Amino acid sequence: MQLAKRMERLGGEGAFEVLVRARALKARGRDIIHLEIGEPDFPTPSNIIEAAKKALDEEWTHYGPTQGFPELRQAIARYISKTRNINVGGQHVCVVPGGKPIIFFPMMALLEPDDEVIYPNPGFPIYESMINFLGATPVPIPLVENRGFTFDLDRLRDSITDRTKMLVLNSPQNPTGGLIPEEDIRAIADLVEGRDLIILSDEIYTRIYYTKDAPFSIASLPGMLEKTIILDGFSKTYAMTGWRIGYGVMPEWLVEAVNKLMANSNSCTASFTQRAAIEALEGPQDSVKSMVKEFKRRRDAFCAALNEIPGFRCALPGGAFYAFVNVQDTGMPSKVLADYLLEKAGVSCLDGAAFGAYGNGYIRFSYANSLENLMEAAKRIKSVSKRWTQVHAVIS
Repeated sequence: MQLAKRMERLGGEGAFEVLVRARALKARGRDIIHLEIGEPDFPTPSNIIEAAKKALDEEWTHYGPTQGFPELRQAIARYISKTRNINVGGQHVCVVPGGKPIIFFPMMALLEPDDEVIYPNPGFPIYESMINFLGATPVPIPLVENRGFTFDLDRLRDSITDRTKMLVLNSPQNPTGGLIPEEDIRAIADLVEGRDLIILSDEIYTRIYYTKDAPFSIASLPGMLEKTIILDGFSKTYAMTGWRIGYGVMPEWLVEAVNKLMANSNSCTASFTQRAAIEALEGPQDSVKSMVKEFKRRRDAFCAALNEIPGFRCALPGGAFYAFVNVQDTGMPSKVLADYLLEKAGVSCLDGAAFGAYGNGYIRFSYANSLENLMEAAKRIKSVSKRWTQVHAVIS
């Protein structure tokens, strides 16, 4: 029995693959510092956990509505309306198990073979994986380091054609930590105005930013709400990665299609996690503020330490919890260097090319780890840096 040919077009997520290797080394007694996985190292806030326990005690353990419980959808609508300065209701919300279904389901509902999808590169690898899987044409736009890892707007303008069906935006961005400035968002809205395309705006890191102003959503601009899908969730903001609950906010005409795909795959999102999610949105937000404050402290110290390492150049990220380091001056291919750091320094990180071809020459470090571990990681990397030239010579 052979797998269907379409499975050859489906990619993976490098972070989980490297995590398996790092854990295998740790099982053999190696001391490994995990900077590969994009997961807050903070506990889920206690009020959310208590809400989940209460929901279990009250027997919220059975099937719920495919679209999500109305109470949660209304809470999400209030939150999105307030934070994005738009007007949406519960009818625009689909609750799903994690953020990825809001990539998977809308793309599956909308894309035909040979439709073109513009997306950021380097970027979250599932964008490109799903585009290829569905037989559409991926159109990567390189993120430019000297523009804060945002689009070259001229390149974007030239890439939009009559076949462009979807444009993917991600701000704050994985893997670079870059933010798309408001003026660029406005320029992008002008580029797509009047065109028959939809925007997938991945805003999963929207609460994790270090700039004065919050990330700007394209949905807030005139005419954009009816052609934008907002992807958001609870994993990053509330350290709820294992709870598997996310959501999409989208035009009503797309909701029915997403609900069909949800019914055919997952039936519904777990009922008790939905009750906990209401508490996450409507309960105290102090834990979020504390987490972001600590991430900023780590960012400042870790990026400064990385910039002291020969051959490393680390731009200060404006959001998320990733340092995307230019390592071209080390003279080593970024994949070889990432493997070398795992094997020789015990620091688990990701080759930038795992996020697309334009990530080649970079390495992503997640600073969702303790400041002590981050400083130790930088120390270990620096201690092996003097051997890079020799290693590169052997490889060559």
